Amino acid sequence: MSSREAILASIRQNRPAGRYELPPLPDFAPLVGPDLVAEFGDRLKRMGGRMAEGEPGGDPLAAVRERLAAATVIASAVPEVAGNRDLAQVANPGDLADVDVAVVRAVFGVAETGSVLFTQDELRVNAVAYLAQHLIVLLDPADILVNIQAAYRRPDFAHAAYAVLHTGPSATADIEGVLIHGAQGVRSLTVVLMPRS
Repeated sequence: MSSREAILASIRQNRPAGRYELPPLPDFAPLVGPDLVAEFGDRLKRMGGRMAEGEPGGDPLAAVRERLAAATVIASAVPEVAGNRDLAQVANPGDLADVDVAVVRAVFGVAETGSVLFTQDELRVNAVAYLAQHLIVLLDPADILVNIQAAYRRPDFAHAAYAVLHTGPSATADIEGVLIHGAQGVRSLTVVLMPRS
């Protein structure tokens, strides 16, 4: 039995009997205006991310084609972008340490925080969202929610074995008060608004 299995078995054995429901989520007044796309983009920018703006009616991926062309290793979890690292063949998450660009689709975005949600289904290998140098996120504008309370009401949290909200690229400001991006994870996070096909 591995350490993980032993710990989980101990938790299951010592868990109090009965069913304990989560407390109800309160409703808070939205802290954003009615244009959720603009509010999401503003919050994303504040957190160090960027929204890739394409020409109206043009190729939504045009704004990130240069980054994709410059990448040596691309791990794509979406059919819209071809990658050269097959995530289905990754046996050890550490094998993704050389990924230049990862492309994934978000389940939804949150306007109030500029966050995007991924589950194990979108990432395929959870580590890809942390080990890649740059993360490109496809997001359907119709899937932008007003706030975190609306996000928590979505079934994605209850049904996913793994769910994570990303808010901009990795950052730290504990080194002499200077904000450093990419210190522990992706150096950039770019959101491309692209409806689901």
